[in-house]
Amino acid sequence: MGFTDKAKNKAEEFGGKGKEKTGEATGDRDLQAEGKGDQASAGVKQAGEHVKDAAKDLKDGLK
Repeated sequence: MGFTDKAKNKAEEFGGKGKEKTGEATGDRDLQAEGKGDQASAGVKQAGEHVKDAAKDLKDGLK
């Protein structure tokens, strides 16, 4: 996947941080938990991107 997917993952991560902080400030534990969940989801997606990039680099190195 490309730059667009990586940018979407970062946006999801930052949105999650915003939800978490808003939840903390307002005492809304559900919003806080949702923000943490969004961050975790984005982190998993980013890890997948790193794996794909490493596999591509390895493949390119074997040529």
